[in-house]
Amino acid sequence: MRSRLIAAALGWIGLLSAAPAATEPDPKGPYDHRHCTTCHGVDGSGNVGVRAPRLAGMESWYLQRQLEMFRAGIRGEHPMDTEGLVMHAMAAGLSDENIADIVEWVSEWPLKSVATSLQGDAARGKTLYATCAACHGAGAGGNRALGAPALAGQNDWYLLTQLKNFKNAYRGGHPGDPYGAQMRAAVQSLPDEQAMVDVISYINQLGH
Repeated sequence: MRSRLIAAALGWIGLLSAAPAATEPDPKGPYDHRHCTTCHGVDGSGNVGVRAPRLAGMESWYLQRQLEMFRAGIRGEHPMDTEGLVMHAMAAGLSDENIADIVEWVSEWPLKSVATSLQGDAARGKTLYATCAACHGAGAGGNRALGAPALAGQNDWYLLTQLKNFKNAYRGGHPGDPYGAQMRAAVQSLPDEQAMVDVISYINQLGH
């Protein structure tokens, strides 16, 4: 799987390096920056095969921030963050106008329920989630003022990957990512992967 995603990242790098800069006219027409559905699914509900999460229903402010961080190399810069490397390659050629257009485009996608794939101790997860609730809300609906996105309804396999990335310092280590630094600190309250699965199992109940 890792080699497959690395190959995808290299493919994106090749495509983007061959594409004209967003600020330069292209005699063949404008640069097509709307590639999201290729990995995230035609309905934006995510694709476990390439570990691309649900975008439909994601907060516009959060999506914009992540695209900007991927573009700047603030996120997706660690060599062990395979999916992040793919997104960094995709976002590298985006202009501010491209990002604004993608965010508006994605905001029009209807939110659909996603299948759950993790089974843990949701009762234990509820107790462990108390730390998460301080930022993400009691119902895991997110808090823009704190920069915390909604967790309820997101692909559970994606949440697990990101918790492990924060735990292992694959994400949130860049000095330009203060929210990531907060998550790296917060996730230390989860002692192991089973605790992560338990928390996510509880979040799954909130999103369905």
